[in-house]
Amino acid sequence: MFSLSSLFPSVKLSAPVKKYLVITANYWAFTLTDGALRMLVLLYFYQLGYSPLALASLFILYEVFGVITNLVGGWLGARIGLNKTMFIGLVIQVFALSMLAVPSEYLSIAYVMFAQALSGIAKDLNKMSAKSSIKLLVTGLDSEQGQSKLFKWVALLTGSKNTLKGVGYFLGGLLLALLGFQNSLLLMAVTLAIVALSTYPLLRGDIGKTRYKAKFSQLFSNNAPLNYLSAARLCLFAGRDVWFVIALPVYLVSQLQWQHQGVGTFLASWIIFYGIIQANAPKLLCLLSSKRERNSYQQTGFWSVLLALVTLLLSVAIYLFPQSNNVLISGLFIFAAAFAINSSLHSYLIISLARDEGVSMDVGFYYMANAMGRLLGTVLSGVIFQQFGLTACMFIAFIFMLLASYFVRKVA
Repeated sequence: MFSLSSLFPSVKLSAPVKKYLVITANYWAFTLTDGALRMLVLLYFYQLGYSPLALASLFILYEVFGVITNLVGGWLGARIGLNKTMFIGLVIQVFALSMLAVPSEYLSIAYVMFAQALSGIAKDLNKMSAKSSIKLLVTGLDSEQGQSKLFKWVALLTGSKNTLKGVGYFLGGLLLALLGFQNSLLLMAVTLAIVALSTYPLLRGDIGKTRYKAKFSQLFSNNAPLNYLSAARLCLFAGRDVWFVIALPVYLVSQLQWQHQGVGTFLASWIIFYGIIQANAPKLLCLLSSKRERNSYQQTGFWSVLLALVTLLLSVAIYLFPQSNNVLISGLFIFAAAFAINSSLHSYLIISLARDEGVSMDVGFYYMANAMGRLLGTVLSGVIFQQFGLTACMFIAFIFMLLASYFVRKVA
């Protein structure tokens, strides 16, 4: 049977490290298909003449079912085990990819929205399972060394995921050019099926399954710090997606006259940069903070205020220099760095705050708030940009970042 030790016979890996590597590889494979699928759908349906707002509508159910899945998925993970929910997520994604690989005459808006809804379910099952599993694999969490290890593992998993999502954007465009829409989807479906079948046997046992039968009523957290952190997460991602999902791509094309290929390349580069910063957040925070300032709650409070300030300055800069590529690009990369560190700190805090028994329900509730923020940001992005423009979207983002800062300060 395949094993990690057969690949690296001279390397002795502990059982938790082996499981971490398998979970990460699983998450990486899924993330590549998730990013590639989004770019394939955007580019292909743009070629068919869909408007930007019509394109956005294709992803509404993706976000709606992300909200539902994070809530129900956490309960399901506590009932049957996180390794099983991760596998179910992969299988659903294979089915969603296969659904879209039909002749184009069958690809109605309703059909594509349904397939995207399945993909949203798959993505959040996979993400919730991967991130919840990390807490259970790190031993000695009560010690400072254990907390440091947890932060590094969470940052690496989350940051690498976002980097690979950016790579997936490139991959989607490349596959569309080389193989076409249907063949690209079939290739990804087959590859992901192989990943699912090869990694499932390596994650034995019932990871994260509670000793008691988790009740559905326990989905809603009564933990005040976790609720405040969830509210902060909702605001954080609403504040990003209110300008990122629709407003920015349309602005680049309509106002700055960018070509669509250039827009895709820029968005992919931005996501990859964001992921690199996120993965290296623990190192960066050690360099930028003294030991006295390394309390995670204090750092999160400071960086949330800094992000709000960066967002305000960026909205002013876009208002003053609406046609400047340099101002926009440099401002967005500064925002990416501040946002990545905030997101990494948030991801660590939720894993740290979550209960050992029933971790998936706490993490699922938190990422439900994350998905609600993305959904809210996506809807507002189209509405506000169409009525008032990109500067207004950035100002609304500033309001959301201020709210995130307020809720974060209530966590400690």
